[in-house]
Amino acid sequence: MNTVLPRIAARNLLRQKKRTILLAGAIAFGIMIVTLINGFAGSFIQNVSENFAYLLGGHVFVSGSEYTASGRRISVIRDDSVIMQALADSGQKWASLQKTSETTATLIFEGKSIRQNLTGIDLTHSTMLKERLALTSGSWDNLAWPNAIILSQSVAKKLNVLPGDTVVAQFQTVTGQNNVGEFRVAAITVDSSFVGSIMTYVQLDYLNSLSGLGKGEYMSLGIMLDKLDRSGTFANSLYTSMKGMGLQLFDRSTKQDSGSTTPFQSMIREQNSETWTGTKYRVFTVDDVLAQAKQIVVALDTASVAILIVLFAIVMIGISNSFRMAMYERIREIGTMRAVGVQRNEIRSMFLYEALFLALAGAVAGIILALIVMGILSFITFDPQSPVFLILKRGHLSFYLPPLQALGNILIIAVLTLVAVYAPANAAAKMPPAEALRTVK
Repeated sequence: MNTVLPRIAARNLLRQKKRTILLAGAIAFGIMIVTLINGFAGSFIQNVSENFAYLLGGHVFVSGSEYTASGRRISVIRDDSVIMQALADSGQKWASLQKTSETTATLIFEGKSIRQNLTGIDLTHSTMLKERLALTSGSWDNLAWPNAIILSQSVAKKLNVLPGDTVVAQFQTVTGQNNVGEFRVAAITVDSSFVGSIMTYVQLDYLNSLSGLGKGEYMSLGIMLDKLDRSGTFANSLYTSMKGMGLQLFDRSTKQDSGSTTPFQSMIREQNSETWTGTKYRVFTVDDVLAQAKQIVVALDTASVAILIVLFAIVMIGISNSFRMAMYERIREIGTMRAVGVQRNEIRSMFLYEALFLALAGAVAGIILALIVMGILSFITFDPQSPVFLILKRGHLSFYLPPLQALGNILIIAVLTLVAVYAPANAAAKMPPAEALRTVK
């Protein structure tokens, strides 16, 4: 391999340090901006999915629906033995299971009220709560109360309640009847997020008794996995297993061609347009619920490519003009090289090597700068009450840049830089040696 031309190209770049630094800096700035966008997009859906998995209590969910004679659709799982058998037959592994029921209620205390989503779980035996909730007051021992309720700090402040106080909840049963219940504040927790502040946990059995569900019944089964990226495979295996057992299931493949709705929304629409007897089940993942969030990632990646092209369309003009100036400054040098036998394609290659080295140096510098900025941003702690908290990882920005995407950006930069330099490089190669040697600068 001929290493002379690359060495001459590197020497030429070092001869013009100021120009080289300016051009490489422009390239580095462009790649830094694009890398930051790609890094944020890379972790966006992961963070949102994990945060919602925590709030909803699982990565994969099974919910049951009944269609009553009155035409009302009731969310309920009355006998989960078949689901448990299907889980065992699916051959998949899971970390934990959580049975939940939900209703929207108005909490009232001494004339103050607030609308909250009540999530009924087995508070006494739930390890998830103790792992993920931090108490500001109250005690975990209080969760043994049959009508215990856990409020977030912001909700407790609005109602002006303390552990031990009793709040009244107004809501509707699963059959649409108005009902009230009394809940005793067992603990108050630090708000985990903007959405977490509207999540209120109560005892599953007590909520079911008020909502019209029997003992042992519930609305949804949440299945927590060891890894989020296994949720799709797990859900498909469980769906196949349940279908093989003859259970009625809403089609998991149902989706809108326009992409305007999520797979979960499509299943709900299917439910609302059908009639059936007995219980019909939905199997879905947290990603199915958040499918539209993935479109944001696609939009960010598309925007990063557009920004990259626009930035380098501007930078290319500067690079092309700079190399054209370099060609005129080195006319006599080019003439001398041609006179001693250097071929036209070698002159052209020398300029293209310079462009390639410039692009690679700028790209590497840009990625390093982006990593430094990512590291600094990751130390910033955000307010847990901010809506942006949902896209964070434990309250901090996180970034993930797929290696192939980084290599793709470098390739785009290298190609665009070579295109920008090709015209002046070709002009230098076609310059007659005699004319070049007669040029006086």
